[in-house]
Amino acid sequence: MPRFSIIVPVFKVQGFLRECLDSVLEQSYTDLEVVAVDDCSPDGCGAILDEYAALDPRVRVLHLPENVGLGRARNAGMPHATGDFLFFLDSDDTLTPGALRAIADRLDETADPDVLVFDYARTYWWGGTRRNVLARLLTTEGTFTAAEQPEILDLLMVVWNKVYRREFVEREGFAFPPGYYEDTPWTFPVMLSAGRIATLDRICLAYRQRRQGNILSTTSRKHFDIHDQYQRVFAFVDARPELAGWRPYLHRKMGEHCLDILSKPDRLPESDKREFFRLTAALFRTFRSGPVPAELRVLDGGYTRYRARREAGRAVRELGRRGAQARRAAATRAGRSWSAVLEHRPLDPDLAVYSAFSHRGVLGDPAAVYHAARELAPHIRGVWVVRDEEQAALLPPDVEHVLLDSLRYRRITARATYFVNNVNWPGALAKRPGSVHIHTHQGTPLKHMAADLLDKPGARHGIDVPQMLRRADRWDYSLVANRHSELVWDRAYPCHFASLRTGSPRNDVLVRARSGDGTAAAAVRARLGIPDGRQVVLYAPTRRDYVRGGHADRLDLARFADDLGEGSTLVVRLHPSLADGPARGMGLSELHRRGVVVDATDEPHVEDLMLASDVLITDYSALMFDYANLDRPIVVYADDWGAYAASRGAYFDITADAPGHVAGSYRELAWLFASQAWRDDESARLRAGFRSRFCEFDDGRAAERVVRTLMLGERPGEPASVVTVPAQAAHDAVTAS
Repeated sequence: MPRFSIIVPVFKVQGFLRECLDSVLEQSYTDLEVVAVDDCSPDGCGAILDEYAALDPRVRVLHLPENVGLGRARNAGMPHATGDFLFFLDSDDTLTPGALRAIADRLDETADPDVLVFDYARTYWWGGTRRNVLARLLTTEGTFTAAEQPEILDLLMVVWNKVYRREFVEREGFAFPPGYYEDTPWTFPVMLSAGRIATLDRICLAYRQRRQGNILSTTSRKHFDIHDQYQRVFAFVDARPELAGWRPYLHRKMGEHCLDILSKPDRLPESDKREFFRLTAALFRTFRSGPVPAELRVLDGGYTRYRARREAGRAVRELGRRGAQARRAAATRAGRSWSAVLEHRPLDPDLAVYSAFSHRGVLGDPAAVYHAARELAPHIRGVWVVRDEEQAALLPPDVEHVLLDSLRYRRITARATYFVNNVNWPGALAKRPGSVHIHTHQGTPLKHMAADLLDKPGARHGIDVPQMLRRADRWDYSLVANRHSELVWDRAYPCHFASLRTGSPRNDVLVRARSGDGTAAAAVRARLGIPDGRQVVLYAPTRRDYVRGGHADRLDLARFADDLGEGSTLVVRLHPSLADGPARGMGLSELHRRGVVVDATDEPHVEDLMLASDVLITDYSALMFDYANLDRPIVVYADDWGAYAASRGAYFDITADAPGHVAGSYRELAWLFASQAWRDDESARLRAGFRSRFCEFDDGRAAERVVRTLMLGERPGEPASVVTVPAQAAHDAVTAS
């Protein structure tokens, strides 16, 4: 008996069917059967199904003599299912890699609940991906009933984001009715009857959004079917006295669902909307149970009144939109006026403004300079620019701040002398004569930047290089940690600034940690919940320009964590630009919950993670240049170096000039750790050469040097190089790309 019976109803999807079946049959978890139901499809679907069945004994095909529709095609497949759990997969959707393994593990963990609800992502025909916005509802640890956690019913009421225990389905006699909205009278009864529901916070299914929409988005009288389906739902509840308490909830859901259909201009012909409203109102009165929510009271009036209220609401929203635009325009004009007035006032020689990572808080190089200035130049007032109140709430209580584009922001920036940032300031910020703009960058560059992107149209997509350079024209000083960076920035930003060989201020803490007592690292490990004595492996991949959205799953995290063994903890930090996208939902969140890995993507200070780790694994992240200051092993996982370098461009070949061993495949990566070669003499030799080139000016005093040189007017001198690097050799490395 297989673990999963995957029932796939098929009708007119020949262009998507192979991708769907491959996504199932190529899963790492193989204990499954596929029951494919050819719903008398008029295209080539039947032949495709027979082809797959001939090649894989796990596939069985049922050819129906006539078209019966999606729900009844699922019903036709159920008697042929022998698995522990039923999975209804639409034939134009796909499973994500590793989905069945994650589902199976969660079922084992929760002792086979009646229903397991998992996450999904919408995938669009133009390549975009959007995660379910209610994914937060899928983080419950144990099992529950709908009565104990009713918000689970706020999820999309569909059949394909769940697996169902077959014995539970057969015992309760659940089946799909005919009709357009067949998922409604299946999902509500199933969820209300389930004695144990579990959730899985992982994207297991890609829900295809077709260019012309799905069947429920077409204009048709078939949308009238919703009324019959809700009558079936109420009939089910009425037949079970123990579910009577759900009537008010279902009454509200029915009203909301029907009004939502009516409000969509592409759902019903205009000539049928009055009739649809009348039937909805009649059904609403029939099943009324308790007080009517204010937003549904419109159903107590006629269609004319409903239309008038809807048009009035639309007019109010339009006025609000125009009013918001007018307010923004007025605020912009007022801001410019204030700026013009304030620019006639003298600069404040004791005022510095800081920002980091597009106004996200006290972070990175600007933070290191800020803290050094508070100690060495306490007379200089430091003010941070943050993007919103949410970011402001995360600041330490003794940090002065202003909100971006506020009147106070304009007042402060109009008079400040010092501007410290690792991202360009907004274009509206004018550079006044006498002000000092210090650009810290975000590390040593491996990938092409700024003007060097002009011959990389894919990587340049969405980047306005001329505007970027206009903003860089305001720079007075560019901080560099090595001569490689100095040469790159001179070419990538052809602007009038002076390079300052200070080292990277944020790396001061790493340089000093080489001879530290490990107290800081122990504190970070404790905060992350890492037991004492563990070997900590930090995995920090970067984003890809050849993949839409930037995320590519290059490493099976669960497998690698297992291969590392009990004595190791795998800490994962995704690129910050991927923190809010679907990347974490593809398994990282669930692995973190289960304690397989530690997801440290949200840790604000990456320096803490570096201090807490024993070894870094990265692909092409600039983090490796910072990490080298710790003089700890680095492994480069470069299984797609060719694609990355071709799409983004690189200043040198990291696989040839690496800071440690290079793994070109997972097999090589696993061997490096199994054999302990990741920390052998060759690793140390490669790291020493890398450090001599890229940690050249990092001596632990970079932030102090910036403050003394640029704010106090002292001349402390350049840092002594770790190892002298011939200028010509550095130049050759930069221009080789």
